Amino acid sequence: MNKAFTKESDADADVGDDESEIGLPPLPTGTRNYLTPAGYARLHAELLALIDDERPQVVETVSWAAKNGDRSENGDYLYGKKRLREIDRRIRFLTKRLEIAEVADPSVHFGADQVFFGATVTYAQPDGTERTVTIKGIDEADALAGEVSWISPVARALLKAREGDEVPLMTPAGPQTIEVVTVRYPAPP
Repeated sequence: MNKAFTKESDADADVGDDESEIGLPPLPTGTRNYLTPAGYARLHAELLALIDDERPQVVETVSWAAKNGDRSENGDYLYGKKRLREIDRRIRFLTKRLEIAEVADPSVHFGADQVFFGATVTYAQPDGTERTVTIKGIDEADALAGEVSWISPVARALLKAREGDEVPLMTPAGPQTIEVVTVRYPAPP
């Protein structure tokens, strides 16, 4: 039979780029994967939980389901195999990202008025509204919590600026000038 008419196995389909499959933006070429100590600890804890807890449970379920006979109609087996692929993909992704991670402690800049990685910055927009963002790593930033990754346009505009500086920011609506109002860092432990 011609190979063009055969279905690829699930194992062949999983050989792609883990970052694009998970939906996280890839790291820019030649840059480092900066993380705060808390972000590194969270990702490391997730990796250990997947390896030590979740994966063995799913393997046990799949093994049990495989013993029950016909695998083609066995929902526990099919779902378990799919979940196992998802877990393995996430483990590969986390392992790669943690291997290249560079932990940068923002508390070393405590009391500084210049914006570096880990800063919580309040800035004023041209219409007078103020926004507060915390600059974090690409793998730990949560937009809903007011966190932006250090490679985002607003973070790149703010980095190295000082309180009172006006910096240009390119937005979808066109260029704007934003003013850095305050810069804060977490206190050292």
